[in-house]
Amino acid sequence: MTTNPLALHLSRTVAASPARIFDAWTVADQLKRWTCPDPNAAVEVDIDLRAGGHYSIRMDAEGGPFTALGTYRVVDSPRRLVYTWRWKEETHPMREETLVTVELVPVEGGTEIRLAHESFPTPSDVDGHEEGWKICLDRLADLVTVR
Repeated sequence: MTTNPLALHLSRTVAASPARIFDAWTVADQLKRWTCPDPNAAVEVDIDLRAGGHYSIRMDAEGGPFTALGTYRVVDSPRRLVYTWRWKEETHPMREETLVTVELVPVEGGTEIRLAHESFPTPSDVDGHEEGWKICLDRLADLVTVR
């Protein structure tokens, strides 16, 4: 992953296989269960999972709707996913395109998720997205963890 000063980097180990986590990240019915920080939001997901394919995630949450849109650049199941990210709504404070890279690394007891979200326009955009990603990764872990 490249280093960008206006980027966030998160790492988390989850007791699930890379394939299970990759599916949760790329199958619409699973992605909508964890991809919004607000667990009460109605979420709609549309995915065309291929390099050059598009996705959209519409979150009907307080202050919304909020719709994330992007294009998949790399789809390497179950190891790596790279895609662009931008907000659709004109009213959203951050409309610039950013880049998300997800690497799933097998480790003892599960998988290390390495997330990079890069090319933010301002430090406050980094902070807001970092808070959202942390909540979403908690929700993802709850969904996929082997109990």
